[in-house]
Amino acid sequence: MGRYVIRRLLQMVPVFIGTTLLIFVMVYGLGDPVAAMFGDRRPDPATAAQLREQLHLNDPLWQQYLLYMKGVFSGDFGNAWNQQPVTDLLKSAYPVTVRLTLVAFVLEAVIGVALGLFAGLRRGRVFDTGVLAMTLIVVSIPTFVTGFVLQYLVGVKWNILSPSVADGAPFKDLIMPGLVLAGVSLAYVARLTRTSVAENTRADYLRTAVAKGLPRRRVITNHMLRNSLIPVVTFLGTDIGNLMAGALVTERIFNIHGVGYQIYQGIVHNNPPTVVGFVTVLVVIFLLANLLVDLLYAVLDPRIRYA
Repeated sequence: MGRYVIRRLLQMVPVFIGTTLLIFVMVYGLGDPVAAMFGDRRPDPATAAQLREQLHLNDPLWQQYLLYMKGVFSGDFGNAWNQQPVTDLLKSAYPVTVRLTLVAFVLEAVIGVALGLFAGLRRGRVFDTGVLAMTLIVVSIPTFVTGFVLQYLVGVKWNILSPSVADGAPFKDLIMPGLVLAGVSLAYVARLTRTSVAENTRADYLRTAVAKGLPRRRVITNHMLRNSLIPVVTFLGTDIGNLMAGALVTERIFNIHGVGYQIYQGIVHNNPPTVVGFVTVLVVIFLLANLLVDLLYAVLDPRIRYA
């Protein structure tokens, strides 16, 4: 196991470099960051030239990338459009989005797996048909529509939950945004679990466990569910990064100043350090989530061994 983890960590290095380089080139190669600093005003040519020299914008992109990565590893992500250090924005935004992602992930995993399990065990019945129809509807509706509808009905008209998130993003205010953020992924988890469970109900090992006289609950939890969750865990692991990256729309609807909000501000103000800095951290989260998923395979299926 130790060798496998070390090998995977070493494999992450070229992936990290290639991904961040691609993002850096796409972001810094578009627009003029110096002109964006002055907004609608036209900068003085001498001042603009001096800023480009200070920011190394006259250097080739590969040299800019090396200088940027040198700053990243020393804790310097540059400055945002309002001259605030990007590291300060990272410290304030990521804890908020992590809490939102945690709420969304728990709702997605618990509700999605439960719906998929019961639907798979009742394949072809009314409950199964209802789950398939409901998940298809959820997948078909855009996130911003779901967000505004729930915000109006649950938050404004029925006054069950707060329609916006207070400062500090307490967990009680993140239930509705978390449900909106997790909606589409929850539907996919339910359908994936349902398909996997339905396939495993006809497996030979399951018939053997039933023939041995094992209790139904033990057959479902210890045998069928563990094997059925392998593809679901794969999806959930990769979806952690998707939830954090896809929180832009949800955070805008519920006025959450998290990662999505800061990336949006960086795009609007054409501020490459903000965009590249936040996306670089997202890349690391994606890579670590994939490693965690691979390690969980051995927990779900004892037959899997890592050399």
